Amino acid sequence: MPTHTGPGTSKVQQEDRRSITDLTISVSFSKPSVSAQASRWRSTEFRFYAVAFALVVPMMVYIPMRYSSQTNLNYMLYAWRLSPGWIFGWKVDNSDHQYHTFRSGLPSLVLLAALHLASSSLARRFSSTSETKIRIGAGLSIGILFILHGLSTIKILIILAGNYAAAKWTKPETLDKFWPGMVVVGNMGILFLNERFEGYPLARIHPALTWLDQVSGVLPRWHINFNITMLRLVSFSLDYHWRRQANTTTTPPMDYRSRVTSLLEDDAYSPAGYLAYCLYPPLYIAGPIMTFNDFIWQQRQPVTITPREKLSYAIRFASCLLTMELILHTMYVVAIKDSSAWNGAGPAQLCMIGFWNLVVVWLKLLIPWRFFRLWALLDGIDPPENMIRCVANNYSTLGFWRSWHRSYNLWIVRYIYVPLGGSRNVIPSTLLVFTFVALWHDLSFKLLAWGWLVSLFILPELLGRRLVSSKQYGDRWWYRHVAALGGVCNILMMMSANLVGFVLGLEGLRHLLTELATPAGIIFTIFASCCLFIAVQVMFEYREEELRKGIDRKC
Repeated sequence: MPTHTGPGTSKVQQEDRRSITDLTISVSFSKPSVSAQASRWRSTEFRFYAVAFALVVPMMVYIPMRYSSQTNLNYMLYAWRLSPGWIFGWKVDNSDHQYHTFRSGLPSLVLLAALHLASSSLARRFSSTSETKIRIGAGLSIGILFILHGLSTIKILIILAGNYAAAKWTKPETLDKFWPGMVVVGNMGILFLNERFEGYPLARIHPALTWLDQVSGVLPRWHINFNITMLRLVSFSLDYHWRRQANTTTTPPMDYRSRVTSLLEDDAYSPAGYLAYCLYPPLYIAGPIMTFNDFIWQQRQPVTITPREKLSYAIRFASCLLTMELILHTMYVVAIKDSSAWNGAGPAQLCMIGFWNLVVVWLKLLIPWRFFRLWALLDGIDPPENMIRCVANNYSTLGFWRSWHRSYNLWIVRYIYVPLGGSRNVIPSTLLVFTFVALWHDLSFKLLAWGWLVSLFILPELLGRRLVSSKQYGDRWWYRHVAALGGVCNILMMMSANLVGFVLGLEGLRHLLTELATPAGIIFTIFASCCLFIAVQVMFEYREEELRKGIDRKC
């Protein structure tokens, strides 16, 4: 990978290159060996694991399906949440509000994407320079913004103008050290105000203005989607801040990491580039998140995305969508969770309800992100992939966060973790990072508890790295098994934190732990831990297989 360091490179940029993976790379139990080993797939040990998979995985599917049947005593508690489905006449659990919104709005999104892609293609055809294309893109983005939010677009543009003015402000050098923190805190304050005043309805100023609020577009609650835009405002402000500190430029970069850290010319940070980036239609609603530098470099030096790659990604998106539909037609775990319809459920049933809810959470995020990324790929822009591992293929807490919402994770590393000190200040930086993540997602105690639990659960992994490092012990016969035990502990802690934050909440988790403390629950916990041990061993070997193929995702 080419790098562009030199006398003009800022200290933050240099630290960024050293620390870009500090937070995201699994630092303990990340791989059972330093380099790829001979395949174990045909060994006696892994033949036993294959038998265990053949027996246990069908049980994991059968238990929630059985619990979702009409013969269940709790069925009437959640049946009202179900809707008519399209697969074999089965009912569908379309009760998750977030996925319901995307599912029902998908035809409109496809139409909007087609409109944008056709307009963008014409703009490229008649644009002689990248700057002209960016200006046309900015105008097109504002037009689509009026379709999405109606007259509330003016409110968004006012916020964007204020942030642009602050970013371009010639500030005293004494503020340089504190500016990244001021930018993040200031933009978080805007999020709080947006939520506190519910998008600033004009009717609060005077009842005669009520009709203006009714011209609200297809997404009236613009402030709900502004969380993603806020990340772009920070990216522009800090990329420009670090560019002014370095006061130099670099040669055009060729890969993602170089595009993120390579400096642009001063005139690249123009109002047109700013608007085109912040309001880019394919990524505006939900991401994935790109940095300003990366977006503008791709506008100036388009990346090569072949038709085969685009088609392959479209097929992957369709496969994920079909998988989600099959789950929602056969397992009503979201409705069961929302109705707390688990009276009389045993430990295995409660755990499977929780597990499949986490799978649904993963898919309901994966599917929109892949749709919007596919839209961007068709437009010639290559944003980061957000989900690079299946939710059930993780055993490292830090590796999990690298593969879950990856573009957001990369944003966190560059704009928060590194300015806080990075690897030189791991524990307090991590605590502040996950506090920010929780508050950014939602101003609720449930999410704040989730953020603190995640921070707490990272500590054992950091300690494990120091006590049983792969560099020192990776070649010992017992290391792989000790690492697998550590992976089991990580999985249990990660599931607990995510059940609190996204599924059961604290009260629901308390009920689950009560059931697990019973004799039957203890037996199930031991059995489940043994199954997880086998699963972690298979994950280790899966990553070894990736290394043998030259793939190292470091998670």
